[in-house]
Amino acid sequence: MSLFSLLQKELRSIFTNQVVMLTVFGGVIFYSFLYPLPYAKQTPTEQDITVVNLDNSAVSRQLERMVNATPQVNIVGRAHSIEQAKQQFVSGQVRGLLVIPRHFYRDLLLGKSPILSYAGDASYFLVYGTIIQGLAQASGTLGAKATVTRMLMDGVPLASAQEQYAQARLNMKPVFNPVIGYVDYVIPGVFVLILQQTLIMGTGLLVGTEKDRNGYWKRTPTMSLLSIRVFIFVAIYYLLAMFYFGFSFDYYHISQLADGWLIVKLLAPFLISSACIGIWLGAILPRRELVTMVVLVSSMPLIFSSGFIWPLEALPKPLIWLSQLFPCTPAIQSFLSVNQMGADFSLILPLWSVMWGQVIVWGAIACYAYRKLQQAKPQ
Repeated sequence: MSLFSLLQKELRSIFTNQVVMLTVFGGVIFYSFLYPLPYAKQTPTEQDITVVNLDNSAVSRQLERMVNATPQVNIVGRAHSIEQAKQQFVSGQVRGLLVIPRHFYRDLLLGKSPILSYAGDASYFLVYGTIIQGLAQASGTLGAKATVTRMLMDGVPLASAQEQYAQARLNMKPVFNPVIGYVDYVIPGVFVLILQQTLIMGTGLLVGTEKDRNGYWKRTPTMSLLSIRVFIFVAIYYLLAMFYFGFSFDYYHISQLADGWLIVKLLAPFLISSACIGIWLGAILPRRELVTMVVLVSSMPLIFSSGFIWPLEALPKPLIWLSQLFPCTPAIQSFLSVNQMGADFSLILPLWSVMWGQVIVWGAIACYAYRKLQQAKPQ
């Protein structure tokens, strides 16, 4: 069989397989809109909280108004005791609470530092951080006002008091995530994982489908068949990667610092090794639907061990070593370095070399497993 005839048969086999098409095109496009949707606003705002004002002075009520004026929180209720506020929190009526202690105003007049108590739903990092940021901002502003007032009473000029009320000033300048939002932080890495996982499922499902059929794949040399198959899937995923790194990044206003040629260079070993993993899984698993199950179960460990969502120092060493076997780990680190941080190609050359090493290893494993499948007798 000529290579052109083999190419035609492979194209027909891929594009007439509805399961493969739905997984490849439907999965990539569907997740490009579904995954970022809950975080499209980047950062949460107007989180509902309740206030326990045990002081009930004019200054404490001013603090309540200042807290309610921040964009991060919204006071929706007041409790007479901490226990009542806890009940509102546990029942889900609010996401956080603020406790203003007794003698709050008196301590301010005496120059003491009253202790404000904050609480937030820490099961959602963004929600918790937003509540704490809003409450800390309002209380810090009130504290600065009280400090400046005391300094003026001591005869310090206003200009000097404004400069001296704080020992240090915080000047935050976000570098790689200008809006400090979730989309810019996690979507670039997750999109790389989605490309890998859907490619593995697509090639694995195709191989799994062939097990139930006798066809040209049984009579074709393994290297020729897999070379054409990998070539087709890589070409398809180059187009899907252009959709991700082009349209999707622009749609979500994600920064891009790498040039197109560099992205193309990084995609080549990443996509080839991912396709080989899918062929291997499809060949060794007894049923094709198991490919999808294995890939889905592996997604969470892979994303956490890639080093950008969770610190690698907090993970077991064996898990980190195991993650290095999969192309998404060096690929995510490479893409984030060059595309989001502006790194030069020479800085990620070791990772690129690792990905080409994965191509050799996974390619050999895929050829061996597929050859065994071709030689197996139909059951």
